Amino acid sequence: MSVPKAYITRRCHFSAAHRLHSSRLNQEENSIIYGKCNHPHGHGHNYTVEVTLFGPVDPITGMVENLTILKQYMDAAIMNEMDHKNLDKDVEFFFERPSTTENVALFIWSRIRTMMEKPQLLYEVKVYETENNIVSYRGE
Repeated sequence: MSVPKAYITRRCHFSAAHRLHSSRLNQEENSIIYGKCNHPHGHGHNYTVEVTLFGPVDPITGMVENLTILKQYMDAAIMNEMDHKNLDKDVEFFFERPSTTENVALFIWSRIRTMMEKPQLLYEVKVYETENNIVSYRGE
């Protein structure tokens, strides 16, 4: 008899400032590519992040993972690292790469994965920069 599998998702919100800018482009190229998001003083977002795990439902606990543990991972990887920070100046990951929503998702994925006892359960990180701009990353 096969063990049933399920997806579980936890959501959190954080606020952060950033400036879309690539050190590999000149100022004119940055202005053209990133537009108003390249403003020298930056801008901010109220991000929403969903972290989804997928795996077998433990027959004893009835859980894929304890959501309290997932919250601890998210607090450490997201809230402690990025909430009320300037991503470009306060988070080393963004010192050499643009703080796009794609890179925010990659950062969260890599941070959470290194903390997890069972990293193979991590299925997806979804970052909502705005209600219309959303990035999903599945480790690919």
